[in-house]
Amino acid sequence: MAERKARVERNTLETQITVEIDLDGTGKSSFDTGVPFLEHMMDQIARHGLVDLNIVSKGDLHIDDHHTVEDIGITLGQAFKQAVGDKKGIRRYGHAYVPLDEALSRVVIDLSGRPGLSMDVPYTRASVGGFDVDLFEEFFHGFVNHSMVTLHIDNLKGKNTHHQIETVFKAFGRALRMAIEMDERMAGITPSTKGSL
Repeated sequence: MAERKARVERNTLETQITVEIDLDGTGKSSFDTGVPFLEHMMDQIARHGLVDLNIVSKGDLHIDDHHTVEDIGITLGQAFKQAVGDKKGIRRYGHAYVPLDEALSRVVIDLSGRPGLSMDVPYTRASVGGFDVDLFEEFFHGFVNHSMVTLHIDNLKGKNTHHQIETVFKAFGRALRMAIEMDERMAGITPSTKGSL
């Protein structure tokens, strides 16, 4: 099996970002973004998705976190798309329910080749640790638009905003892990009746 790794650099006047990803990793991660709460959440993707992630970002954080968070999502999506390759032999679909105390989230993903995001997370607070929680939707929009996946995110229960968000990211990692897993019964076959994704 070919290595499913990628390294992508994305430089704009607002951000300079490098993402390295290994889809067949062990969940190791390294982050230097200047946005600690986002790093905590991306660590959930790596750990629960069993992907190795290394992300370095320098952005206009003196303005706010918006450009950095969105552009990390974009660059991560580009790296993921490159690493997953032609998608032959993968399961394609993934889903996960993850609880954390009172919170429960469901994430469903389709590596369809068509970008789409449906996200319903009724946050109970506007910020956690100084982080504007609305930016998570920008992160996921950036990811789906550049990875070309369809993603449904639903927080089904939750009162603690930190718990709500953490269940989303853990479930995302678990769903991603399922979708990119190789299926020996589909070896060399594209998981679509169209013949391509």
